[in-house]
Amino acid sequence: MNHSAEIIFLPKNTNQKNNTFSIVIPSWNNLSYLKLCIESIRKNSTLSHQIIVFVNDGKDGTFEWVQSQTDIDVVYSSVNVGICYALNACRKLLQTDYLLYMNDDMYVCPEWDTYLWEEIQLVGHKYFFISATAIEPVASSNCAIEYNFGTDITNFNEAALLEQFAQLPMNDWQGSTWPPNIVHIDVWDLVGGYSIEFSPGMYSDPDFSMKLWQMGIRYFKGISKSRVYHFVSRSVKRVEKNPGYYTFINKWGMTSSTLSKFYLKRGEPFKGNLAEPHINLFLKTKNSLKRLLASFKRNNF
Repeated sequence: MNHSAEIIFLPKNTNQKNNTFSIVIPSWNNLSYLKLCIESIRKNSTLSHQIIVFVNDGKDGTFEWVQSQTDIDVVYSSVNVGICYALNACRKLLQTDYLLYMNDDMYVCPEWDTYLWEEIQLVGHKYFFISATAIEPVASSNCAIEYNFGTDITNFNEAALLEQFAQLPMNDWQGSTWPPNIVHIDVWDLVGGYSIEFSPGMYSDPDFSMKLWQMGIRYFKGISKSRVYHFVSRSVKRVEKNPGYYTFINKWGMTSSTLSKFYLKRGEPFKGNLAEPHINLFLKTKNSLKRLLASFKRNNF
């Protein structure tokens, strides 16, 4: 993190006892998308939620806009400190037992929150990691639905999305990783939130999943009926990348794809708690070699 960065906490009078989730949204000069995201939460949510926006930089008017909103708690940094610091900082303002991380370029569909809450009640304990399902113009993974309702905010077809989103075929899936995702705050605290060595954020999502795996969580579920439209990485395309691929291998002794495929079985139909993976000798050797290469690459990044 930039040592000149000062993080300022600006909570509003939103200490309502009936909030279900604390929705944390990091935003970096992406005001038009953030407004759409917040608007969708307000009109398409069934339950009441706390909304916390972390404003990175905010030179496009984001800071002034969120400050003018009476239902948004604000955390502000005058420089971009990235996703990891942003999420960890927002923890201070949480009023509920559930931290839900959402990207600012997402539009939530009707009843998105009801289906997440019903699943949490069904699980009956706090040792889970649950995601909503993204609809994307070009699917970024096998756990997203590919359907084009607009590639950016200028050609977004909201009416068509609201009419068709629930009919798009998808099963509940294994391997919750990507936002929107939700975790109990006790679990978040136990693993220490997002790891800042991945700042500004690349590969911080699979790292968080691996930390949950290490503490014994095996319930990683994507909820098909809980849907959001995702314009896909409006901020990531602008940010200077960190060597997250190599950091992940150095830290865990495997690639993130090994975690996704063999541990989380990401995108496969959901069948309950995940089993311990069988990693054959070839893959173990391959990961060991990649770890040696990653050590060299990371030291020379």
